[in-house]
Amino acid sequence: MLNLDTHILIFFVTKELNDHEFRCMVNQPLAISDIVLWELAMLAKANRLRMDLDDAEFKSFFHTLTVIPITLDIARASTQLDFSSDPADQIIAATSIVEKIPLLTRNRRIRQSQMVPLAF
Repeated sequence: MLNLDTHILIFFVTKELNDHEFRCMVNQPLAISDIVLWELAMLAKANRLRMDLDDAEFKSFFHTLTVIPITLDIARASTQLDFSSDPADQIIAATSIVEKIPLLTRNRRIRQSQMVPLAF
């Protein structure tokens, strides 16, 4: 299983992944932290999203994802990271740590972490 951050999810849907990211995702079950849903909604509200959340293709793809809820363990782990970022990124990273699922991200702060399991 592979955990996707918000931007990787968007890049996948909009076909903007680089070759490495695409190869990481091939034949992998995909997951997202439930805070990614909130980020998508906020980006849509701010007109900063180049995808339609109501599109049938997106909804179909969305149903293939495992959505991981924020648990107390994830919330706690998000406060003990070796980097600081916005709270959503911290929850996404902590989800990968607690669930032991590699994270696919372009976020430089997260990629420099020694704690977060990353997809390569």
